[in-house]
Amino acid sequence: MGDIMYIHPVASRIPLRRFAALFFLVLFASVAIFAQSAVDGALATPSSAQLEQATDKPPALLPASEFSPAGVQPRPLPDAPQPVSTEGNQTKRILWVIPNYRAVGADVQLPPLSLKSKFVLASQDSFDYSSLVFAGFMAGIGQAGKSTPEFRQGGVGYSRYLWHSFADQAVGNYFTEFIVPSVTHEDPRYYTRFHGGVLRRTVYALDRLAITRTDFGGKSINFSEIVGNGAGAGVACLYYPRGERTWTKTGQRWVTQISIDGISNVVKEFWPDIRHHVFRQ
Repeated sequence: MGDIMYIHPVASRIPLRRFAALFFLVLFASVAIFAQSAVDGALATPSSAQLEQATDKPPALLPASEFSPAGVQPRPLPDAPQPVSTEGNQTKRILWVIPNYRAVGADVQLPPLSLKSKFVLASQDSFDYSSLVFAGFMAGIGQAGKSTPEFRQGGVGYSRYLWHSFADQAVGNYFTEFIVPSVTHEDPRYYTRFHGGVLRRTVYALDRLAITRTDFGGKSINFSEIVGNGAGAGVACLYYPRGERTWTKTGQRWVTQISIDGISNVVKEFWPDIRHHVFRQ
């Protein structure tokens, strides 16, 4: 892979990397604006006419014939509505900061995502305000370990780690949540198990990396996760320095993204428990 992107020294690699960086930033910004407008347009509120119809309707009275004589068991009335349990429910954020748009509560059945919905989902995960925080965290780890020596140290070096981490994250999200799932008709959401022991639920969360639901309600190999992150790691060769375009470096980025998704699945699985037992919600 290292020979594919060779550029003659006269042309210089630095302008190409800057152009790639500018291209991706402009592309991601445009996508974010479009996604936000799509989300705003999808929001809906209950009709006031429906609310009035529900509240103004008087309760139905039983006719006299419904009363039973003495000694006869009366007809059972409809059960009163029971309170809905919130155990196993997911929130849009974990710890009120980390985006959790892909998680679905336990025992919840949802219709398949449309092409537009998958695009919006990938955009939400990529351009949420906390995405920059996570990219900054990964950039700090990369710089501390000198994972990309070409970026060097200091503030300028950190900025290079930062935008590369952000680009890796966004490209991976679009491949795993929008592009590949749209082709393979897979559901990129995480369906919480909630029931069972800690070990069983942990294994379930991790094997979701290999098994996923389809848009038709069945099960399938998780091509979105495996192939999507692989494609994202390959695209990263367009904006990483030449020394980072080898098969080994590309494979490391692929494994890193899958590992992050595995940890994310485990956190999603046990977030309802943490929210209920620790925060009493």
